[in-house]
Parts: sequence; C-alpha cells; structure tokens
Amino acid sequence: MALKLSQQLKLSQQLVMTPQLQMAIKLLQLSRLELMDVIRQEMVENPALEESQDTTVQDIEPEHDGFEPEETPTAKEVTIEERIRDDIDWNNYIDEYNTPGQIYFEGEKKEEINLESFTTQKRTLKDHLLWQLLMISPSPEDEKIGSLIIGNLNLDGYLEVTLDDLVQMSGAPAEQVAQVLSCMQTFDPVGVCARNLRECLLIQASKLDLDNTIVSVLIREHLHHLENKNYKAVAKALKADLKDVLTAVKVIQGLEPKPGRQFSEEEPRYIIPDIYVYKIDDELIIVLNDDGLPRLKINSYYRNAIARGKSIGEKEREYIQEKMRSATWLIRSIHQRQKTIYRVMKSILGFQKDFFEKGITHLKPMVLRDVAQDINMHESTISRVTNNKYAYTPQGIFELKFFFNSPISRFNGEALASASVQEKIRRVIGNESSKKPFSDSKIVEILKGDNINIARRTVAKYREVMKILPSNMRKQP
Repeated sequence: MALKLSQQLKLSQQLVMTPQLQMAIKLLQLSRLELMDVIRQEMVENPALEESQDTTVQDIEPEHDGFEPEETPTAKEVTIEERIRDDIDWNNYIDEYNTPGQIYFEGEKKEEINLESFTTQKRTLKDHLLWQLLMISPSPEDEKIGSLIIGNLNLDGYLEVTLDDLVQMSGAPAEQVAQVLSCMQTFDPVGVCARNLRECLLIQASKLDLDNTIVSVLIREHLHHLENKNYKAVAKALKADLKDVLTAVKVIQGLEPKPGRQFSEEEPRYIIPDIYVYKIDDELIIVLNDDGLPRLKINSYYRNAIARGKSIGEKEREYIQEKMRSATWLIRSIHQRQKTIYRVMKSILGFQKDFFEKGITHLKPMVLRDVAQDINMHESTISRVTNNKYAYTPQGIFELKFFFNSPISRFNGEALASASVQEKIRRVIGNESSKKPFSDSKIVEILKGDNINIARRTVAKYREVMKILPSNMRKQP
C-alpha cells in the first residue's frame, strides 16, 4: 500500500476564548468581596489603571443594552469666604511651627498612649489554657505533658488523643500523665480537656457539687435515654419520681456541651447585597449596589503618551499598550458584570413578583432555563451570576440561587416551589403541641389538606435540611 501526502480544504467553526472573554467570565462568577480584591490587585500591578475621584466621569463608555445606570447629579462648587480673626494670638502659633519640636503651653499636659490597649488579637483557647498551666508553676515534665494535651485539643475543647498516646508522645509514666490531665480538667472553661461528652458533663456536674446525685447518675448511665427523651424509661430504671428526673434533665440542659465555644476563632460573616429591590408606592424598584466599588479609568499620562506619539522605545510602547488594553478589558468586564446581574434580577422579579409582595409561601418553581430564555443568555452564565450573589428584598436578604426551586406537585392547581413547602412544614411544626408533636406521616396528611402532594420521605428530607428533630426528639414532658 503506497503512502502519499495530500492537501484538503476544510471549513469549521471553533469557539476561541479571547483574553477579554476570559476576564468577563472570571469576574462574573466572583462574589462582591472577591471582586474588590481583584480590583485592588489589578490597581497595584497595572500602572495604567487608576481610581477616578470624579463620579460623573466614565473613562470607558460601554454599550447600552437596555441598561441605564443611575446618573449622579453634578454638584455646584462651594466657596468659603475666609476672614482672619483679630482675637487670636498668632505669635504663639508662628513660634510653635518654627521650632523643631512641639511646644506645650501652660495648662497643657502630655498624654501617654498605651499601645497595649489597641491590640485586636483575640485570645484563643490554647493561650488561655497555657496561661493557667503556667500559673500553677509546673515542673518541666508536667509542663511538657500539659503542652501536649493543649496541642491535641479540638475547637470544642475535647482531647482528641487517648491517654496511651500521651504517654507514648511524652515518654512519661501513665500515672503522671493522668495526674496532669486530671489537673487540667479543672481549668476554665469548665469541662475542657474531656475525652467525650459524658466526661465533659460529669466534670461540670462535679463543679456544681452534684456528685452522687440523680444528675450524675443520668449522665453516667442513661445518656442515651436523654438523647431520645425517654424520661419514663429513666424513671423506671432508677425507681425515681418522674418530676425529679425532669428537674435533673433541666440541670443537664443548662450545661455546656462544647466548652471551647466561647473561644471560637470563626469570624462572623457579613453579607453585603449586590443588588437591592425596594417597594415604593406599590412598585418594585431594582437598584445596583455600587458602594465600595472603585470607579476605574485609564491613567491620562500613559494615554496621552501613546496618543501624542512621544519618543518612547518600542518595548516601552508595547508594555504601555498591553497595560492599557488590560485596564480597558477590566473596566468593560466590570460594567458587563453589573449589567448582567441587573438583567437577571429583573427577570427573577418578573417570575417571582408574588414572593416579593407576599412572602416565601408564594415562591414559584423556577429553573435556570427560564431566566436564560427570558434574557437570551446561556444557562451556564445564569449559574455564574447567581453564585455567591445576594439581593436585599422586602422579605429579607437572599442568595440569587434561592429563587430557583424544584416543583412540588399539587392535587389541583399549579405546582409549588420546594422552598414554599419547606416553609409550610416549618409552620406546621411550629404550631404543634410540644407534648404530642406531629410525625412525618401526620405532616403529610396536613399538607394534603392544603392541596400539596408530597411523600413522607420528602418531608423527612426537608425536615433534616431545616435541622428540625424528629417527632420523638421534639416531644416535651
């Protein structure tokens, strides 16, 4: 078989990801805080990019695709008429500013600044325990064992290794390790350095002088019954009165199952909405949140250097053009991102108008395809826009993904959104009797009365999503 070379002409289409398209896609899926970090980083690395102090100036004029940003009215210049007062001793001020150091006049006192009062570092659980360990003046061996114990605590204050592991790591006798651990279990917060929940609760009960009482017996022998709220079985096993058992249960409920909670290092997460929906005179108004986002523009010096053809080298010209091109793409991509968020929110408002006016029980089932077809965009673009974006509404702050829900069928009429059904389940459980809570099957029957067709396992799944306990654990004596 002979081999030969040949040429063939072929026409095909191929999607090319330009740098501008890549940047637009990248900015579209970022959250608000991530976007601000990217802008700050780009302003540091790109000398052709700077922040505009004039809010009426827009260096790059993007295409208007039905999107009209809110214009800022131009304020009039304010002039201040200054007059020199005659009742001021200007010689003292002149002498002060002409001296190399600061002059203190009579009656003035120099205030000392305590720098330690400006510290912002939060004290951790390990620091707190180490301070208590050093306060008892331990021997070098005990200090080593105590440091190993502190280093193996989790965020809740529980010891994550066994006593044998501590013996192996420290090389000390088991009796000495147990003695140090027993000593550290008396440290603040009460219950710290425990190896399990039972030991943690027993340490706290001992601190309250409740040893050899019904409280300690419940913790030591009947903790599984307490988890299931099977108080009658506990009273029968202890041959005690049910009222005494319930009193002991209330004491146990007041104990702290996670001693290290107060030293949690998790910072609160504050949500800044990307877009606002206000209801003004029975009309819903959409407003983009541009607060905190710097208004960018191209540096005039570099732009004039290229436009006027100043005598600069070829490499320098290519560098400036590349930075100006990157800055232009960033400005346009940010505007495109804001415009896309506005269009998606406007489409959501059209589909979910009843939710914005009446509440979560009127949320309708909706998928990404509905919005994508409404504004002529791809579903992947809608998914990027709704990821980590939040909207302030008359009903509260919600992530944009919240408005997309799977449908739950009804016996008659239109389907309901899954979030609406979850809210109905929450209200049913909220109105139940604490002594006789509704089972999942009973909730199914109640929802059938509201024309909602739902299975028992679906109710159980929604209840777990909402972190609601089963009926046997919700029961109160």
